[in-house]
Amino acid sequence: MQNTMIDNLNDQTRQLFEPMRKLNSLMLSNMQRMTEYQMESMQRYSQMGTERMRDAAAQLSDKPAMSEQGVKALSARQAEVMSELSQQLMEDANAFSEMNLQFKSELETLFLEQVKVFEQLASAANDEASVPVEQVKPAAQSSSKPSSSNKKSR
Repeated sequence: MQNTMIDNLNDQTRQLFEPMRKLNSLMLSNMQRMTEYQMESMQRYSQMGTERMRDAAAQLSDKPAMSEQGVKALSARQAEVMSELSQQLMEDANAFSEMNLQFKSELETLFLEQVKVFEQLASAANDEASVPVEQVKPAAQSSSKPSSSNKKSR
């Protein structure tokens, strides 16, 4: 009897916390994806900056590079790098947007599942609550008879 009650309590507790567990799992996986992507992006940006500084240092350390043509080449390369950086930023923004849309979709799916579960639970509770009063009264009367017989035996 006690094992059944404890098992029922455990099952009800699991059912109660299952939606939060799923939500936390979804949030955690989304945070992990976004963090990984941000780390990859940061690595790409730092590599682009480091390469650009190396190129500039190499060009500026050469005496002929300081000529007018060298400065023009350095400026032209800088414009290309800025264009690449701008393109990379747009790609990253699109990737973040896609990740957010995927997360939104997963959240909607999770909430729809939970709505169905709650509807089923509400329906089951409603079915139990709609038991005719006649069925409840005899059970209540039969449980009260032993207690009255106990009073008589005293």
